[in-house]
Amino acid sequence: MWKKLNQSQIRERIFEALRKNRGFRGENVLGLPASYLDTKVFSPDHALLDNAPFLSTMVENPNHIGCHTLEQSEAYFEGTHALEREVIRICAEQIMGAEEDTCDGYVASGGTEANLQAIWIYRNYFLNECGAKHEEIAIIGSEHTHYSTAKAANVLNIRWAKVETDKNTMAVNKSGIEDSITGLEKEGIRYFIVVANMMTTMFGSVDDVNLYVDALSSRNLEFKVHVDAAFGGFYYPFSSDDTRLTFQNPHVTSITMDAHKMAQAPYGTGVFLIRKGWMQHAHTKEASYVEGQDSTLIGSRSGANSIAVWMILMTYGKFGWHEKIFVLQKRTDWLCEQLDQHQIRYFRNPNSNIVTIDSSELSAEIATNFGLVPDNHNAPDWYKIVVMEHVEIEHLELFLNQIIPEFVS
Repeated sequence: MWKKLNQSQIRERIFEALRKNRGFRGENVLGLPASYLDTKVFSPDHALLDNAPFLSTMVENPNHIGCHTLEQSEAYFEGTHALEREVIRICAEQIMGAEEDTCDGYVASGGTEANLQAIWIYRNYFLNECGAKHEEIAIIGSEHTHYSTAKAANVLNIRWAKVETDKNTMAVNKSGIEDSITGLEKEGIRYFIVVANMMTTMFGSVDDVNLYVDALSSRNLEFKVHVDAAFGGFYYPFSSDDTRLTFQNPHVTSITMDAHKMAQAPYGTGVFLIRKGWMQHAHTKEASYVEGQDSTLIGSRSGANSIAVWMILMTYGKFGWHEKIFVLQKRTDWLCEQLDQHQIRYFRNPNSNIVTIDSSELSAEIATNFGLVPDNHNAPDWYKIVVMEHVEIEHLELFLNQIIPEFVS
């Protein structure tokens, strides 16, 4: 169960984990190509660090190389590795609905890496287990899918195919998927890596993954499904009862989440989740000097990011996180009510905190002044507002006063 802890409990758990690590101070650790942070630059002052578990972890500098949900990983940092395993378990089971002990995963550098990790695994599976050729494999996803998918296709030397979306929902529909698959089959594509979106970056739109499943299954085509929940992973499961994009759907094999978005962790903190049995397809046996070897794209990574996510999740607990998202939903609802009253054109998935406004409704100057993000910096059609923790009703009122001269709250 994902239970809330008080600050004293959180602090004690982290310092206990650090004590279980083999520290570089006071122990004869001779073979690791690393150390604590340079003391000439980063102070090890106990007065500063004794009540600062995250900073203490950064200074101690544990390496979280590898995937710690597998049977073996580096024993030197077992204490903090155990807390990362708790993060993976909470994300997979408590948030994404997996059965107990059915998922592997690790804290990645972000959504781009996590998406690439998934696609790398499925490409290798198709190549090595199905006898596919590179030119027979394609990634398929919405035209609003994150650009990391295009990066993955380029790096992994496979095809990237965009599916046109419904202009009312900004999500994929049956006809768009069918047309794309038909065209790809004619071009010799036989193996599909589906990237389905749980809240797209620009619109917060949500794909019906079963449309892909039905279309590909009816043609007896090989496919694997990855869910990009980089933005929505810490939001949508708490604002919606829809479980089609979670591990409760047997067709979903992996999920990306980004803790440095809705969870407000330090940048460079993503989460990669995948059903057990699949990490082997990224196993790098050449990493023979790493205990357990390595199945991650990134290799060495800071344990501090994992500790940051663990601290955030433990500070709230499951019910506290529901409350957090509830408040953001209400603020977003309020904004949309004002836009509706004044007939301002916008798009919003009702379970999202992203509101994307038609560019004709405001000037570029207003968009710049309020830090709105365009869909295209050269010729924007849309500007988005993301109702994050710092965006309060008072901030939204100031914005509305600029685009609606007669606005009175």
